Amino acid sequence: MSRRGSRQRARARAADAGACPCGLGEAYEECCGRFHSGAQGAATAEVLMRSRYCAFVRRDEAYLLRTWHPRTRPARVEFDPGMRWTGLEILGTGEGSAFHSTGTVTFRASYAGGSLHERSRFERVDGAWVYVDGEFLE
Repeated sequence: MSRRGSRQRARARAADAGACPCGLGEAYEECCGRFHSGAQGAATAEVLMRSRYCAFVRRDEAYLLRTWHPRTRPARVEFDPGMRWTGLEILGTGEGSAFHSTGTVTFRASYAGGSLHERSRFERVDGAWVYVDGEFLE
């Protein structure tokens, strides 16, 4: 094992232990990591949105597909290798709590060179929140 490879793995572990990309300020494992691992399900549409953003940052295709509504789920997720997500801002929510069966989350996801502004729709399927689709906003 090379010294360089050991340093890269150490940096990756340190990044994993750092703040979660979703923006809540918690460590990844205590935040979105518990959803990605399947240890817990997202309690609200907003929490699912944050965990899906984090999954895009980490390129976790399995989690994204698992949390996509069966009727709108693609066969695979194509990641842009040059995309570097830099932040998530939740602009608003509509319903999507533990007491609802549908919800919306409006957000702005920033990346190097721009941002994506979307209103996403979520539904519960067998009690779990899933992403249905989104509408791009100006």
